[in-house]
Amino acid sequence: MATDPVCNMQIDADKAAARTEYQGVTYYFCSEHCRNEFTCHPEQYVGKPGCHSGGRSHGCCG
Repeated sequence: MATDPVCNMQIDADKAAARTEYQGVTYYFCSEHCRNEFTCHPEQYVGKPGCHSGGRSHGCCG
């Protein structure tokens, strides 16, 4: 299992809706929306809690 770094959703890496590489690491995403959020601001998500922590949500996971 992999964790979407934007929303912290657990996903099967083989079935991920999207993926991208950043600084030599492959990240997997539940949706294109989460991938786009990460791509625009990767420094916000690498090594930090996802958007669902602290009661915040970007609406990335229905």
